[in-house]
Amino acid sequence: MEAPVFEEFDPAGGCDCPGCVHWRRVAPFSLPVRGGGHPASRAAHRTLALAAAAGTALAAGQALPAAAAHAPALPGADAAGEPAAPRGAAAPLQVSATAATRAKFPETTRAEIIKRAKKWVAARVPYDMDKYWSDGYRQDCSGFISMAWNLGTNQWTGSLAAYGERITKEELQPGDMLLFHNSADPQKGSHVVIFGGWTDYTHKSYTAYEQARPHARKQATPYAYWSNSARYVPYRYKGLAPSSGGSGGQTATAFPGRKYFGPGADNKYVTQLGRMLVERGAGGHYRSGPGPRWTDADRRATRAFQLAQGWTGADADGLPGPATWSYLVKGKGKDVKGGSDTSGGSASHGVPAFPGRGLFRPGAENRYVTLLGERLVKKGFGRHYEEGPGPRWTEADRRNVEAFQRAQGWRGGAADGYPGPETWRRLFT
Repeated sequence: MEAPVFEEFDPAGGCDCPGCVHWRRVAPFSLPVRGGGHPASRAAHRTLALAAAAGTALAAGQALPAAAAHAPALPGADAAGEPAAPRGAAAPLQVSATAATRAKFPETTRAEIIKRAKKWVAARVPYDMDKYWSDGYRQDCSGFISMAWNLGTNQWTGSLAAYGERITKEELQPGDMLLFHNSADPQKGSHVVIFGGWTDYTHKSYTAYEQARPHARKQATPYAYWSNSARYVPYRYKGLAPSSGGSGGQTATAFPGRKYFGPGADNKYVTQLGRMLVERGAGGHYRSGPGPRWTDADRRATRAFQLAQGWTGADADGLPGPATWSYLVKGKGKDVKGGSDTSGGSASHGVPAFPGRGLFRPGAENRYVTLLGERLVKKGFGRHYEEGPGPRWTEADRRNVEAFQRAQGWRGGAADGYPGPETWRRLFT
């Protein structure tokens, strides 16, 4: 019995253009058109179904022509400075096991988002819009964000916005994304990256995690991007866990309540409050850095911030309320000038007060790390920086501090790369 002839079959045995090659690979897993799939995949689905139905009637040795639903070639953008990173269409994960039913916005945290992004960077996953990594995510820029946000499906630049809430530049925090979708011509410049945190207090540059040729990378990037900067839009993932609100260990954006602050309090919100106060210039009140146990340093730092806003009386009692919390979380109001108490922590002879050892440890992220780095560079001890000083403590900071300490003739524990009061004094004298 002769095989029936269908329009969907390519009599030439299959087109080798990039578009056809792409759809032959992903069509069996693609979504239907009504579910967001590419129209070209519908023809391929019909082809596979008809081929299966007709296969039993074919004579032995008779081969069916290859199925091919034509799609346009997908060239990379060639404008100067733009990533050569064409985007694939939305598609399910490319894994062999049957995926379990997932929530529309699977819950995750900022730390988990950055951890997943770093995993691809460490593996130097090659850029390829037609291939899928071992975790099932497509190896292009939108597949990278789908992976980092743990969406359980491969989205593209035209659909990712539906998974996020639009935010402002000032609200950006690690794990958010910066998206440029060129709706007029998606293959011309469209790109998306994960925001990893500001590189300095000016907010003119940030750490970007992205998938672009030749492989996944992390690098300091001018805001919002190298090209088409004005067209990038910041978004926050809708499935972000409520307890993952901020960078550097912060855990909430909504005021948790007065009961979490004051004598006897010991919880994560006290730590978050202290870190936000340090960012706003009140770090001089802390001897060893913010921690979960409420101390008088927290009260003094909070009061200093309240006074800096011009508040008096009960509004400047050193205990945070909704207004104080909102100003700190949203970066509103005035910073604390001086940032020290009057019991010996104030600056003298032009040397800024040492803010405490706890602000210079792995995981620390604050303006004092930037201040330290800039001073090290000025003193000629910045050779270990690859991208320049920033607010996040890195091994480069530690090695530069160690070099400075050794230049003072110190050895052993005195030259461990972590600044203390004497290191600080000598650096700023």
